[in-house]
Order: sequence, then C-alpha cells, then structure tokens
Amino acid sequence: MFSSRMTGSQSSLLLAQLEELHELAFIERPIRRSLKTAEEIDQLTVDEDLNDIERAVYLLSVGQEVQRASVISNLPILVRQNPAETFRRVVPKVREVLNGAGAEIQLAAAASFLTILQDDIILIHTHTYSILKTVLLHLNHRDTVVSNAWLETLLSAINSLPKETIKQEVLNPLLYQPQLSHSLQARLSSCRILGKIASKFDSHLVKKELLPLVRSLCQDMEFEVRACMCRQLESIARATGVDDTKTELLPELLELTDDEESNVRLAAFDTIINLMEMMDSDDRVHVVVPLVMSVCDTATQADDAVLVSLSFQFGKLCSGLEGSLSDEQKGRLLLRFKELSVAGLHTEGNQTEGNTESTLIRCNCCYNLPAMVVFADPAHFLSEIYSSFSSLCCDPEVSVRRSAAATFHQVVKLLGSDAHLVHKELLALLQDDSLEVLDALMNHLEETLEAVLSRGENLTLDNKLPELLAALLLAEQKVGCSLRWRLHEKLLQRYSYLARLLPGEVLHQSFSPRIFIILTTNKVLPVQREAARTFCTFLRYNRKQEQRQEMMERLIQDLAQGRSYWNRLRFLDVCETATEIFSRKYFNKHFLIPALELVHDPVANVRYKLCQLLPRLRSSLHLPTDKQLLQQLDFCVQKLLCREKDKDVVATIRKTVLELDKVDLTEPFHKRQERDLLDQKKEKEETLLLEMLERQQADGKLNSEKHTERKRRDSKTSLSATKSMSVSSSGATFSSSGKEMRKAKLSRSRSLSSQPTSSKAANAERPLKVKDLSGTSGTGKSSMLSAKDDSFRTAHFSMATQSTSSMPVLIRSNTTSLLDRASTLDHRSSTMDHRTGTLDQRDHRTNILDHRTGTLDHRTSTLDHRTSTLDHRTSTLDHRTSNMDHRNNVMDHRTSSIDQRDYRTGTLDQRDHKTSAMDQREHRTSTLDQRSKTMDRGCGMKDSQSRKLTINRKSNSFSVQSARD
Repeated sequence: MFSSRMTGSQSSLLLAQLEELHELAFIERPIRRSLKTAEEIDQLTVDEDLNDIERAVYLLSVGQEVQRASVISNLPILVRQNPAETFRRVVPKVREVLNGAGAEIQLAAAASFLTILQDDIILIHTHTYSILKTVLLHLNHRDTVVSNAWLETLLSAINSLPKETIKQEVLNPLLYQPQLSHSLQARLSSCRILGKIASKFDSHLVKKELLPLVRSLCQDMEFEVRACMCRQLESIARATGVDDTKTELLPELLELTDDEESNVRLAAFDTIINLMEMMDSDDRVHVVVPLVMSVCDTATQADDAVLVSLSFQFGKLCSGLEGSLSDEQKGRLLLRFKELSVAGLHTEGNQTEGNTESTLIRCNCCYNLPAMVVFADPAHFLSEIYSSFSSLCCDPEVSVRRSAAATFHQVVKLLGSDAHLVHKELLALLQDDSLEVLDALMNHLEETLEAVLSRGENLTLDNKLPELLAALLLAEQKVGCSLRWRLHEKLLQRYSYLARLLPGEVLHQSFSPRIFIILTTNKVLPVQREAARTFCTFLRYNRKQEQRQEMMERLIQDLAQGRSYWNRLRFLDVCETATEIFSRKYFNKHFLIPALELVHDPVANVRYKLCQLLPRLRSSLHLPTDKQLLQQLDFCVQKLLCREKDKDVVATIRKTVLELDKVDLTEPFHKRQERDLLDQKKEKEETLLLEMLERQQADGKLNSEKHTERKRRDSKTSLSATKSMSVSSSGATFSSSGKEMRKAKLSRSRSLSSQPTSSKAANAERPLKVKDLSGTSGTGKSSMLSAKDDSFRTAHFSMATQSTSSMPVLIRSNTTSLLDRASTLDHRSSTMDHRTGTLDQRDHRTNILDHRTGTLDHRTSTLDHRTSTLDHRTSTLDHRTSNMDHRNNVMDHRTSSIDQRDYRTGTLDQRDHKTSAMDQREHRTSTLDQRSKTMDRGCGMKDSQSRKLTINRKSNSFSVQSARD
C-alpha cells in the first residue's frame, strides 16, 4: 500500500508539471522584432541637421519625459559649449517644464543647477536671476526630497551671489513674512538659510536684522525647528563677535540646554562646546564647566544620543577646559572616560550587549585616546589611561578594535620612551583575527615601529624584540593566505621601512627569506613587485658584505638563472625596481649583465619582457665609463633584430630601437639633471656604507691585535714582577746570614764607611745601562734585562757580605729602585713595540707599492704585446694590399681584352658583372682604410708604415678608377 501511495504521488506531480508546461505554452506570445512601434519611433526621431541648442529646445517642447530629463541632466554641458545661447533659449524652456514636472525632472534640474554653480562654469553675476529665480520658485516644493535638493542648490549659490542680491532676493522674504504661517519644512529651510547668509554681512546688520528672527525660531513650537536653529547659532555667533555672543546668544543656548526634548539639549550642548574657544576664562569656569559636570553626572540616566555626543566631544572638552579645572574635577572627567570606554560591556568575559550606540561610544573613546593621554599627562599613562586603552584594544567588537588600531601610532608617539608599556596591545592588534583591524594598523605602521624600536643600540638584547618580529611575520602570513592582495601589498610596503630601524643581520635572518619566498611563489603581480622593492631595500641597507653577497647570489641563481621562466620574468621585475633604489654604478655592476644574458632565453615571453626593459637599462649607462656595457647592450639588440623569430618580440624590439635612439634626446635637461643628482646621492650613500663595512672589518682586526698585544704585555709584567720578587727574597736571606756571622763593632763601622761609595758606583752605572738599553733593538731586550738582573744580584750579594746592621736599609732602597727601573723598562719596551708595529706597517705599505709596481709592469708588458699584435696586423694589411694590387693588375689586363672584343655582347655582360665586383672590392678597400686609420690611432710609433700604407691605398684606388674608365 505504501508503494501504491508513492506511485500515486509521483503521477500527480508529473501531471502538475505537464499542466504548467501547457499554461506556459498558452501564455507565450510571439516576440516582436522591435520593442517600439513605427508610430513611437516617429515620435522619438529627431532631425539630424539640428544643432545641440535646437535639439534641446525641440525635445523640451514636444519630447517625452525621459527625453526632457536627459536634456536637463546635460544642461551643464550645453552651458560649457555655448553659455549665451543656452541661457537665452534653453533655460526658459527648462523653467516652463519645471512648473508641472514630477520629482524626477525636479531632482535632475536641481542637480544640474548645483553643478553649474559649483564648477564655476559661468559668471554668476551675469545670469543671477536665471538661476536664483528658478531655485526660489521651487524651494517650498511639497515633496521633502525635492525641497531639500533645491535648498542645497540655494545654499551653494549664496557663496557666489553678491551681497545686495542676497539681501533683496533671499533675506527680505525671510524677514518680512511671518514665520508661523509657513510650513514646518519652510521654517527649517529658513534656519539653514540664516546660518548660511550670516557670514555675508557685518556684525551690526546681523545684530539688528537677523537676531530677532533667530530668537523667534529658537522659541518655535516644533522641537525640530528649535534644534535646527540651535545648530546654526555657531555660525551666527562667529558673525556677531565675542561680545554680542556673550550677551545675546549665550543666554539662549543655556536656556536650550534645559529644553524638554533631548535633541534640542544635545544640539545646545554641542554648540556650546564648539563655541568654547570664543569664551573667556570666566565663562568657561562659570558656564561650561558646570554644564559639563552636570552632563557627566547624569550620563548614566541620559539617553544614548547624549552619551554618543559626550563621548565624541570628550577629548575636545578636556583639552579646552584643562586650565579651568581643579584636580578633583580632572579626576572626575578621567573616571567618566573610563566608564565610557567600557559602556555596554559586561564585566564577565568582556561580553557586549550588542547595542549599536554603546559600540559607537567606545569607538568615540578610541578616537579621543590621544587627547586623553595629553590631558592625563603621559607620565601618568599607566595609572590613568592604560586600563581603558587595553580594554579598547581587546574589545569584542571589530569596529572598536579597528578604531583603536587607527589611533595607536599617536598614542605611541606621545608616550615616547615609555612605548614599551603598550607592547602587549601592539602584539594583540598584530595577531588580531580580523583583517580590518590589521588594515587600520598598517596605515601608520612605520610611525608605530619607529616609536617602538628607537630605543638605542641594545634593542637586540631586549626580550620583547623576538615577540614583535614573530608577530609581524605571523601577520604577513595571515594576510598572504587571504584574498586581500591590496592589504598584502600595503603590508610589504610598510615592512620595507624596517631596513632603517633594525640591524641588517636581524632582517637577513627573519624577513629576507620570507620576502624572497613571496617574490618567487606569489601569483599577484602588485604583491610581487612590492616584495621585490622590499627585498632590494633590505639588500641596500645591509651592512655585512657576506650577507649582501649571499642575497645577490640568490637573486642570480634562483631568479635570473632559474629553471622556471616565471622566475626569470620576476628577475626582470627586480631589475626594474633596482634601477629606482640603487645607483647606476651598483646596478651596472650586479644586475645589468645577468639581465642582458636573458637574450638567449628560450621562452619568448622573457625576451619580450627584456625588450621592454632595454630603454631603462640604456638610461643607466653613461659614456665613456660604461662603453663596454653599452657594446654588450648593442650586441643584445642586434641579436634580437637578426635572429628573433617570434613576431611579438620582433615588433617590440623594433619599437624599442626607436626609443633607444631617443633616450638622450627626448628627456628634458632639468629632468636629466635631477636624475643625475639623485644618482649621485645614492652612490654617495652606498660609498659610505662600504666605508662603514671596511671600517668595521679594520676595527675587528685592530681589536684582535690589541688583544694579543695586551696579553704579551701582561706576560712581560708578570715576568718582571717575579724577577723583582726573587731579588728581594735573595737579599733578605743574605741579610739574615750576615747578622748571624758578624757581631763585631769594627766590621760594622767598616761596612758603614763603604756604603756611600757603593751607592755612588750604582748611581754611576745606572744612566749608562739605561742608555745602552735605549740604544738596543727589540731582539736584544731579553739579554740586557738578564744582564741587569745578574748585576743587581751580585751587587746585593757583595753589599750583604760587607754589612750587618745597615743591611735592611740597603735592601729596601735597592728593591725600590729595581721596581722603578722595571716599570721604566716596561714603558720603554711598549714604546719600542709601538715603533716596531709602525715599521711593520711601513713594510706592509712598501709591499703594497711593490705589488702595484708589479701590476704596472704587467700592464706595460700587456701594452707591448698589444703593440706587437698591432704591428702584425699592419703587416697582414700590407700583404693584403699587395694582393689587391696584383688583382687590380689582373683586372686591368682583363679590361684591355674586353676593350678589344667590343663586338661580343656576352663579354660586355661579364664586364658589367666584374665592374660590380670591383665596387664591392672598393667598399672592402674603404673598410680597410677605416681599419688602418683606427690602427694608426692606436699605434703612434708606426707612422712611417702607415704613410706607406696610405700611398699604396691611393695608388690602388687610382688603378681601380682607371680600370673602371
């Protein structure tokens, strides 16, 4: 039974589908080949002989509504082409059409007149009434949208109208007509017109004529009119002046702040804040401060619109009232800002209520963060603002985090040296899941990184730097996996600024491999080009020669010589970028030759790209320094012209040849001069970088030499100290033995009598020994020191055997003198070492000069070899010339035989053929002349041989000429 039900339901569905098909076939009508009937086509047809003005008048008169709307929309074009005829014939017809037209034509006319006024197509004074009368006539249209459109046109026209016309045509109807009799839309228009025309008149007329009407509109029965007029009081106050504002308008504003409608109170509050700069200190203290405090205190009970306005104006309020607030009031404002920054958030889990106004309040708090940092003082950021700042950066709403990211760079710059306080928030924004947040942060990432990373040379030792670099790389990978390639391009552009902030070694290890991967794998062309620019920037500012060489070799091996033609195309893109970043000298040294070698590439697309790049490569060459490179480029062009088979490449190289001929001719002189100055600046910077590299290497060598020298000095000092200690210990032992052996007074007296003589002898020997030591070389220092030590030891031993009671005194004096002498010897030995090092340097310089002399000798021998080669070539040319003479003689004999056989026509044909061969040989002879001239220039010592060669060539040419005759 179940199966029968299924079959029945299927059959019913099939029948229903068949009935629908029958109905569709019944409804279907034969399709007309033309959407318009012949009668309609006749009505829409316009004579082709009519000009634009006549056609517009005709369509406005008898055309359909679509045609009239089209003519009115194109009215600015007609005014540009022929303003006089348009205002004389077309504009009156437009006025007639507007009388009973619908909203579409009305809006088109308002937009056309607004375009005419804003673009300054005509002189407004000439056609004042043509536009103004039309606008004022339709200002009070029953349709609100149409009325607002004409109002915008009028407000735009007021900026161009003369003062008298405004007073007569616009102001007088407002002043002398009762406002209560007008509709609500008319009174709202009057409020906006009063605010616009107030700046056109002086303060006396505004006070006398406009202020009474302003007061009446401020007391209007409708709250929309009171709110609209309240927002126009700012422009009226600026027109009246400070004094009249304080006496006339400020009381009205204070009264409107107590209005029963929240929109009016909000408008009054915003107007007072905007006029705060026109108030003196007393008004701020007694008027603005109490008002702001009352609004802040009642903010929790106020509606969301007031809170939104307060959060938007909070930074401006705090900055304007900073000098008028007490410490207690300042603390209350900071506390209110903290409350606003978490408005609509639950404390548990930081969950949101999903309220749009609350989200807007927190976004406004992000907008005011820089002003609040200044208000609270950056020194107190951690205690006053940090909690709100951290909450906003980690807000659950994407729009709030995006606003926080947009102002992050301003906060970091205000913090200065305390930028590390917001390190965690920066990492959170870089690792945010939303790409919109990352996009907002990327707009000013270079300013943020400059403020964060400019903390001295010890940045690499900071533990926070690896986290920041990891977050930057993670952000790039996240953007690279998305489809937002414009954001990826922007991010790579910001990363190139890291070359000025981070050491080259850090960039080489962390960023350069990733940038190179993007360059070789990404399929979006703008991203590839930006990656090439970033990689070249890293290469230029890297200060380590090994890393620069490694990066350059990787470009050549993986791109220029890569297996994939796609990589070879990328290398040409890198070359195009390198011409903008590097100097000509560096580019020609590292990039030009690998680029020209791609002329042998088997893929036509690579050769096609090379042809397009050739003019840029040619502009990087300057003669005569780049003569060889220019020859290689010319050879590349010739090969493409001669051997290329692809039609697209052939067409491109022919076009490129024409551009190459005009490279030095079409460019203006001032642009060429600017480019040369920029190239000189780049080359100077690169030279400074190379000098810094060489200086770093020299400093490293010098430091190693100083380290070894210091070790040698330390060893010498320890040796002298041990020697002095041994001398003093030996003296002490000898003195003790002398005390035990000698006890008689006679021996003591004799030893005392012999003391001065021995001391004199030692003093006499001292300068001689020092003099001998100073005269010795570095090789004899150790022997002299050992001799002095032995003499000192013998002197002490003899003195110890002679004396017992005075022995300790003698030992002390001699030990002190020994220590002094040892220090003097150390100093002099260091001086001798320094002089020896200077002599070594001189020897090194002498070796360099010998090497250069050898290089010059080698070059001289090379020149001699070339001279001998030139002599050999000259002899070869002489031999060829003699062969040519012999051939010419043979040709003379044949010519004489041809003259004898004039009757043979076939022989004459052979003579013509031979004559053409002679022309070719003459061309070869001229070529040989050119080569011989070149050889004469290169070899000045072979003048006599060249003269003989010239005489032979002249005789050869004369014989050839006689053979022709």
